[in-house]
Amino acid sequence: MKRRAWLTLGAVVLGGAGIVTYAVASPSGSHAEGQAKRPPKVYDLTLKGAETGKAELPQTDTKQFSLLGVTWDSAAKPLHGTAQVRTHSLKTGEWSAWRNLEDTDPLEDPKERATTRGASEPLWVGPSDGVQVQVVRKNGTTNSNLPKGLSVSLVDPGVVTEAETKAEPAAYVAGTVGETSASPTDSVSPSDSTSAAPTDSASASASDSASASDSASASPSDSASTSASPSASAPTAPTTPPARPSTVPEPPIVSRAGWGADESRSPDPSEYNADVKAVFVHHTDTAVDYTCDQSAAIVRSIYVYHTSPKKDAKGNVIEEAWNDIGYNFLVDKCGTIFEGRKGGVDQPVLGAHTYGFNRESTGIAVLGTYTTTGASNAALASVARIAAWKLGQYGADPAGTVQLNAGATQTNFFGTQFTAGTKYTFKRISGHRDGYNTECPGDKLYAQLPTIRAWAAGPVQGLKTTSLDGAGLSGATYYTKGAITLHWSATTPSSLIKSYQLLVDGKTVTTVSGSATSAATTLALGSHTVAVRAVHQSGKTATVTLNVVAETTAPTFTTSPKLTLRTGTVNTTAVPVTLGWKATDDKALRYVKLLAPTAVTYGPTTTSASLTAASGTATTWSMRAYDWAGNYRTSSPSFTPMILQETSATKSGTWSTRSSSSYLGGKSYSSSSKNASLTWTFTGRSASWVVSRASTSGQAYVYVDGVKVSTVDLKSSTTLYRNAIWTKSWSTSAKHTVKIVVVATSGRPTITTDGLVYIK
Repeated sequence: MKRRAWLTLGAVVLGGAGIVTYAVASPSGSHAEGQAKRPPKVYDLTLKGAETGKAELPQTDTKQFSLLGVTWDSAAKPLHGTAQVRTHSLKTGEWSAWRNLEDTDPLEDPKERATTRGASEPLWVGPSDGVQVQVVRKNGTTNSNLPKGLSVSLVDPGVVTEAETKAEPAAYVAGTVGETSASPTDSVSPSDSTSAAPTDSASASASDSASASDSASASPSDSASTSASPSASAPTAPTTPPARPSTVPEPPIVSRAGWGADESRSPDPSEYNADVKAVFVHHTDTAVDYTCDQSAAIVRSIYVYHTSPKKDAKGNVIEEAWNDIGYNFLVDKCGTIFEGRKGGVDQPVLGAHTYGFNRESTGIAVLGTYTTTGASNAALASVARIAAWKLGQYGADPAGTVQLNAGATQTNFFGTQFTAGTKYTFKRISGHRDGYNTECPGDKLYAQLPTIRAWAAGPVQGLKTTSLDGAGLSGATYYTKGAITLHWSATTPSSLIKSYQLLVDGKTVTTVSGSATSAATTLALGSHTVAVRAVHQSGKTATVTLNVVAETTAPTFTTSPKLTLRTGTVNTTAVPVTLGWKATDDKALRYVKLLAPTAVTYGPTTTSASLTAASGTATTWSMRAYDWAGNYRTSSPSFTPMILQETSATKSGTWSTRSSSSYLGGKSYSSSSKNASLTWTFTGRSASWVVSRASTSGQAYVYVDGVKVSTVDLKSSTTLYRNAIWTKSWSTSAKHTVKIVVVATSGRPTITTDGLVYIK
């Protein structure tokens, strides 16, 4: 049985010229409730087009399909262009954009090239009922030098599970077993199926073909690594080795029965390696725009594509297919893991995925193409889990390297030459391209292999604390009253994390699951180290530590909040004031907050603020000082600003009354007489003299309690009213007198006073 046999599946056949063809399915019924599930099928429909030039076939009905590939008579003749397809969605009724089909790697053995069909990689397109195909050159023109027997092979994955039955599109009609023709005019073989192809560019030629020289030079044990089907001298049924325990847990895996494998397609017994020394990561080189409820059908389609033999028009098998799917495991973009090649997921099953290195490895393929787009974190996590589990069965470190024995003479993607029978160093988790000349698993997924290795091997990556509830951070130290909740994050997915431990002073106080992101505890008074330890499924740990002080001492106001008058504009309802205070803490003061009469928060070094206060009304100025632990102390003194009009002063000399709405109370006193004076007596702790100012205003002397304390010049380039020009404050409230005396400044002798404001 040959290792590489390709489909002549259901399809649109293109002649020897660059032809555009299409076929459209006409549903003949609906999927009724309770209808039997539809088995997977491949269709062999031959629709002949023009031999030369660009032509379009008349509309032809076909069966539904979800995966397709382009094949031709001989792999010896290259396609000399790019096969492009458009498909008609059964769900939406719309045609897709043109999509390229990837080429498989060329066969090295000339004899195999002459007897084996050429083929593209398969492409998952979802439930469809029509297809268009063209082969174009790099310059975009159609190709007139095409190989013969060019066909489109259509695969219907069928519906085999209850979940898939419920997920089916309403218009998806179950096919009738035995029907292979969608139109009486089609050239149809009696059989529904005819062959299979590998799903990524490496498995096409790397896993499934060998040159004559390779066969001669390969060791007997490696011959199985380059074959997916029994040879003429098939080995006897092997004995299933006992399953070995792993150092890490087995991840959830959808069994072959779970994704609907028809085991009659792979009757040959499984073969086993001695162990698993390495993991090779692949992509299936199919579209990534699938939904995850289609994943089982995609896996099943690839399986059918791999295991369908080529038949002639009478239904006779003329070329055998693979004996099973090539990969050991497949992973979809949602992270679901599927069992691939049969033989037991806990066994070192011999796969057909990496030409020359199958004998010592397992193969994991991610559904999709990852040349320009990276795989999802869910997919990467599942690849890491399955790789860690398989390598853990044999005590291998996923982050390490290993010597693998080359089973064939060849050159890999990077130009490294391998000689059969010689050992070469590989990373334990490698890409397909590391072993063979292929782009698989795509540039983007290949660049993600370091992440897969790190996640698989441990310790937990990217562990960091995100917050500490119940505590405040000052510098490098957190302060708390006792009860805390630590929050953290990590870049390693939780599925690879065994647990998290919360430690206080090096001792574990609580353990939570690997999916948890926080844990709580209460600290005793004093200084502590608080840590979160992430335990990887491998047992390796990563730890992040914080310094935390638990304390319950409240801050103190070394200077209680005090209100004093300041310069500025006075109104009958509000006067300018300065609120002053000083707060300290035995550990670390965080802030001081003014609670009333308004809400303002100030930093720990701020000790004053310019505000306004209501005149004639007793107001409580409540302030609260907080430390970083959340302890606080409140101080709430009360102050009353009072306005003394000019009429309440004792006068000497000549003063005249002025009236204006700009003055306090609508009136003021004015005088230009030298030594004319006004004296106010009050009991308080702060005072300010309120005046009007202009360019012609003069000077005045200010006396406090009989002592001259200041000479004030009222001159101003702009006219100002109700201006508190001079202030004086005392540490305590007491009885004081303030006397204003006119200087009678030359050329501008006049002063105008509005009154006096004080705080009691």
